[in-house]
Amino acid sequence: MSRILLIEKDPSLQRSLTAQLKAQEYDVICASGGNDALSLAVDAQPDLVIMEIDIEQICGLDVIAALRGWSHIPIVVLSRHDDESTKVRALDAGANDYVSKPFSLNELFARLRAALRNNPSPTANEPVHTEDFYIDLLQRKVVRNGKVVHVTATEWGIIELLVTHPSKLITHRELLQKVWGPAYGSESHYLRVYMSSIRRKLEPDPSNPRYFVTETGLGYRFQPGVRPTFDLGQNCC
Repeated sequence: MSRILLIEKDPSLQRSLTAQLKAQEYDVICASGGNDALSLAVDAQPDLVIMEIDIEQICGLDVIAALRGWSHIPIVVLSRHDDESTKVRALDAGANDYVSKPFSLNELFARLRAALRNNPSPTANEPVHTEDFYIDLLQRKVVRNGKVVHVTATEWGIIELLVTHPSKLITHRELLQKVWGPAYGSESHYLRVYMSSIRRKLEPDPSNPRYFVTETGLGYRFQPGVRPTFDLGQNCC
């Protein structure tokens, strides 16, 4: 079951669309404002976002750009604005598709299916190459400068979860529960110790990590490239 984050400030439309999506067997979580939506995106890790441009708290275009700062999650804009300039701005900010209101449910559902199809799931088999090390996920092996790097079972669990979700923020709770077990969730000091060890072994400059990046107060992500930044203080709407 795919999880959808619906960002819509109109309560009536939010309720009706949620019911329609659930009838299509989607798991739906809702937000009416930008700050709430970004928090839910981090905590719930949805598979797709449907959103209106006109929302509370933060401009919808800023929300799109903020999501694109750390995630490749498909974003489908569902908006009352049907002018070309707004569509272009939304797509340039990082949206995958744009549907104008009023809309056909059949067309919307078809676009959602297409967006989910075109967003490949992380693989646990493909090797991971960076400029500084190589990870063979099948053989559970890490190589740096031509030499195999010894990593503990716990370190491997953290590395594997992060590198199979490139650029995606993995929260402290998710890391702890998937690596240590479901009884864990608040022991973030465990993660700090192990991430420090992983960085010493793999990062060219452990004090200024390039690959295993901290999202302060939230979690970690594996970033093989350069992360874009965005100023949420802009008034773009």
